Amino acid sequence: MSASTLTIAAPADFHVHLRQGTFSELLTKHVKLGGFGLAYVMPNLQPPILNTEEALLYKSQLQAIDPTVEYMMTLYLSPELTPDEIRKASAAGIAGVKSYPRGVTTNSEGGIESYEAYYPVFAAMQEEDMVLNLHGEVPSCSETNTCVLNAEPTFLPHLRKLHATFPKLRIVLEHATTRAAVECVKSLGDTVACTITPHHLALIVDDWAGQAFNFCKPVAKYPDDRQALRDVIKEGHPRFFLGSDSAPHPPNKKSTATPSQACAAGVYTSPILLPLVAHLLESFGALDKLEAFVSTNGRAFYKKPARPGLEVTLRRTKKKIDEVWAQGQDSVVPFWAGKELDWEIISA
Repeated sequence: MSASTLTIAAPADFHVHLRQGTFSELLTKHVKLGGFGLAYVMPNLQPPILNTEEALLYKSQLQAIDPTVEYMMTLYLSPELTPDEIRKASAAGIAGVKSYPRGVTTNSEGGIESYEAYYPVFAAMQEEDMVLNLHGEVPSCSETNTCVLNAEPTFLPHLRKLHATFPKLRIVLEHATTRAAVECVKSLGDTVACTITPHHLALIVDDWAGQAFNFCKPVAKYPDDRQALRDVIKEGHPRFFLGSDSAPHPPNKKSTATPSQACAAGVYTSPILLPLVAHLLESFGALDKLEAFVSTNGRAFYKKPARPGLEVTLRRTKKKIDEVWAQGQDSVVPFWAGKELDWEIISA
């Protein structure tokens, strides 16, 4: 496509981290800046969002920062979550529940170790038509030869079992990074979908080994894995869509590591998100799939149809990404800081 402008219907980011406190006041405004009017908000705060009241309080805090964005809220899967709480959350408009395996990513120390214990919760979610969002990795373990490079393929039998046990439960495998994950999701039923991040469309292992600002969980994998992500978007598969997993950390948490403390895992893309995705999709011949990837597919799966008047227009250009965004004492460095994108937003 060689058009100088593109208009996209109601972009929606179905996986975003907006943190809390003054940091959230900086970050939340970047959802709209990046071209998005809907944010599916992750619950791994400190402490995590465990019940309906906490989710609604967090939503009100986000709305106070930017009321123009639609926030879809989630709960953190934990032993405190019960079928009754699921029914209460559903009645209050809470959209989903996020599962984090213990210790695999930021603020996942309270994550789960066994899915069977949560079957009553999943059954209630299936009845209420809530979405189960899965961080699809297992913890590293030397005894099973499991590490960050094969943690996702090792997780996939859990996905298959959950889908077989709860075939009507809508499940999203979050931030897929491997060909195995793409093929697994494609092989399952229409109630299983998958998000893909822009940074996993750009990065491979070489790009984060030694470069803290490209380090995230799950880590980017091999060139063939990246190609599988690109190919399924180019194919236009309706159950694959954008979830940015935009995960901000203060620069000193990203750039500083010590013998006893690793750098933080997370790549931050919110303020450049739509131009970045357009740039990347164009680079591998999938610009014609942009609207499906950032709007249509995800909205269909989450049953959130686009409303008129939420279109965003992009213009072809050369625009350098800011080196840092800051407000007060808070700052964050974006993905590809200082590089040029081929698109910018001209109306939203």
